[in-house]
Amino acid sequence: MEIEDNFGNIVEVEMGKETYEGTLLPSPKAGTFLLKLENGYDIGFNKKDVLKIKLVKKINEEKKEFTLGSSDGKPDVAMIITGGTIAARLNPQKGGVDWLTSPDMLFRFYPEFFKKVNVKKVEVPFMKASEDMDYKDWQKIAKVAAEILNDPSINGLIITHGTDFLHYTSAALSFFLRNLNKPVVLTYSQRSIDRGSSDANLNLQASALAAISDMAEVMLVGHATTNDDFCYAMPGTKVRKMHSSRRDAFRIINAEPYAKIFPDKLQKVSSHRMRNKDKVETDTKFEEKVALVQVYPGQDPEILDYYLDKGYKGIVLELSGLGHAPTSRARKGWTKKLAEVQKKGLIICAAPQTIYGRLDPLVYTNGRELLDTGIIYLEDMLPETAYVKLGWVLGHNEWASSPATVKEKMLENFAGELNKRLVE
Repeated sequence: MEIEDNFGNIVEVEMGKETYEGTLLPSPKAGTFLLKLENGYDIGFNKKDVLKIKLVKKINEEKKEFTLGSSDGKPDVAMIITGGTIAARLNPQKGGVDWLTSPDMLFRFYPEFFKKVNVKKVEVPFMKASEDMDYKDWQKIAKVAAEILNDPSINGLIITHGTDFLHYTSAALSFFLRNLNKPVVLTYSQRSIDRGSSDANLNLQASALAAISDMAEVMLVGHATTNDDFCYAMPGTKVRKMHSSRRDAFRIINAEPYAKIFPDKLQKVSSHRMRNKDKVETDTKFEEKVALVQVYPGQDPEILDYYLDKGYKGIVLELSGLGHAPTSRARKGWTKKLAEVQKKGLIICAAPQTIYGRLDPLVYTNGRELLDTGIIYLEDMLPETAYVKLGWVLGHNEWASSPATVKEKMLENFAGELNKRLVE
């Protein structure tokens, strides 16, 4: 078998007592080649040490062509493709991944997806890794999403997205899309679609079921466990990436899933907004001059002067425990500076570093001292959600002009970002 003609295909490499199977890759060193194993790791071989290389599967020949549009009476959905690992595939020439060049390249890998729905429309507003996105990208997605959701022939929307900052986008869409009438499903994969261990297959199948359900919510759909058994439909404002590489990387924080989704069925778990005939409107105003800052031991509170001098309008502080930062008893206390910058117009909100649980500044003296400075304590709101919401609230001039109104809006439960039923 000619090695150079089979880069990107699945092969079996015999090395005497050991046999390895994986994707054949070129190596930068002459006389060697690489094999990407199913677990994602690469292993190198000297050609002279290999007894035999056997072709197991030619990747490109197994994929069927699919056309978009209605057929067979299945419900119609739309997709927005934005990039990320789920929209990438192995580049055997470099051992990494490249963006897919067309939506069809994504669809042809997963015919099971088409057994549940027809993809009537596909939009690709951009192709980016999620860490390269900002609020302007969220605004683009929201605008395209609203147009799709107001099309009566579309049953629901699936958005494919990178994982790193996916929970920021899900939070943003939860605030940007008002009067939601149909499911908005964001999904992903931790491993590229052409890997045997990819999580994209189950995630896409579960997303299809979520998109045609009666859940008119912005939700994340992805693996609930490391196995390919079922997914969770997770609230867009109460979810966070909690692992760098596992397939069940996303966790619901201080809330419950909307549903458990198996390849062939959806089981409701908690209450949700119902599918309806409202007209979706976009409210994408956003103040860019907001920041998310984690407080740590010994941190100099003069960092707040930097943000004030740079024209920032608001900061979300990640506070420890029930909502604490160094106080007047500390060598570098924050109390005086917090009061000072708020008098100068900087909005200060507090979110929990602990992630799980609710802030309560009334329990300890330190918390009460900080509360007296005017900080807005955001209860159980996730820091990332709080950052997005603060930018959204301050983007409305009619709210931003009054600190009292900002506090009122930050504590108003617009999209399930606050869980009043959280049991401690």
